[in-house]
Amino acid sequence: MITLAIDTSEARGSVAVRVGGDARARRMHEDQSDYSGWLLAAVDRALAEAGVRMDQVELIGVATGPGSFTGLRVGLTTVKAWAEVYRTKVVGVSRLEAVARSVGEGASGEFVAASYDAQRGHVFGALFRNGTRVERIGDEMVVAPEEFVELVIREAGDAAVRWVSLDPELLMRVAGVERRIEKGDMVVASTPELATMIGEIAEERAAAGLLSDPLLLDANYVRRSDAEIFWKEASSRVR
Repeated sequence: MITLAIDTSEARGSVAVRVGGDARARRMHEDQSDYSGWLLAAVDRALAEAGVRMDQVELIGVATGPGSFTGLRVGLTTVKAWAEVYRTKVVGVSRLEAVARSVGEGASGEFVAASYDAQRGHVFGALFRNGTRVERIGDEMVVAPEEFVELVIREAGDAAVRWVSLDPELLMRVAGVERRIEKGDMVVASTPELATMIGEIAEERAAAGLLSDPLLLDANYVRRSDAEIFWKEASSRVR
């Protein structure tokens, strides 16, 4: 299986090429360039490094968010175009699930709390039950770090939690997390290179026949985009 994986959810995006279950090439978005200019060149370089062509790619795994309106739109629109041109299979993957699995399934903790910075004083977060595979409990959310910690503790009770985050410092500022660590919880920093894990999850879903319809593939923004908020506020002022 030749898999191309793409994550344009936020500034710390990445692409990866997997061949036969192994990661052959990775590229990180490490500057402030727009994805509209970065993505195609990064994919071309990754494919060349892996020694494959775009028409040989059998599966595309793409992050569906939560994240930036513009970044996700660029990634998903590009993937839809490739799927139409090359008839490539596609699987949409939650970026929070990739974060939850980035440090390995089956590790310590009955629960996994995945999160990363959502800006404006909030985090994107989700709680997963940990076992032979992680399974999400409830919806993905965008909340203040304190509220996310409170929600996780309320659900987990006395059970151990592994807090996996791209931005663990946001959690460490919350007093409740320090108390949880004293009781056995762990706070783990996730790798920002999530495309490799997104590709792995996509391959698992494809093997189970759980493919996404490229035409129906949509982003999970969790919250409204800045453009939507501005339009709503402007409309209310006009009225």
